[in-house]
Amino acid sequence: MKNIKIIALAVVTLLALNCDPSSDIKTYTPDFSGTYTQADQMGRPAVNTVFVSSGSKDMFNTTVPSNQGAAFQGMFETNLTALSPAFANPGDQNALGLDAAAFTGVLATDVLNVSLDGTTTFYDGTNVLTGRALADDVITVELLLIFGGEDFTENPSLSDDHVDANDKPFLTSFPYLASPW
Repeated sequence: MKNIKIIALAVVTLLALNCDPSSDIKTYTPDFSGTYTQADQMGRPAVNTVFVSSGSKDMFNTTVPSNQGAAFQGMFETNLTALSPAFANPGDQNALGLDAAAFTGVLATDVLNVSLDGTTTFYDGTNVLTGRALADDVITVELLLIFGGEDFTENPSLSDDHVDANDKPFLTSFPYLASPW
């Protein structure tokens, strides 16, 4: 916590100095020319972390999402069936009605879907993976889909992260995030 406060103070000081026209510090304008390479991605929090084997992290992170399903679904399925007792038997499904192969096909394409004409939520009891609202309990939803079985009742000790709300209320207007302290 002390290091975070020191970094935050340094950033604020730097910004304040750069905004002062009498300051001798030069402002920096980023250069976006050149070729850039994708190094990491995480459309769905924790999915990459859990289902991609350590030796394949770099390859997964630099694979275009439209190619991830074909390249990584098998690895995801192997890791899911080894990890979750809810998918221990052939034909087992989660609450979405997806068996291990279908579910890992969805997960292996690491993108955050967004509904343009409906509810935007990670899960609200009806809508699933149609986006993400700030207050969505993403990790618990993922745990329920991985461990909860057909009706979210299997493996209750593995199906909840027990973090049920943000530590501070979100704002009702932009920037929506709660103040840090």
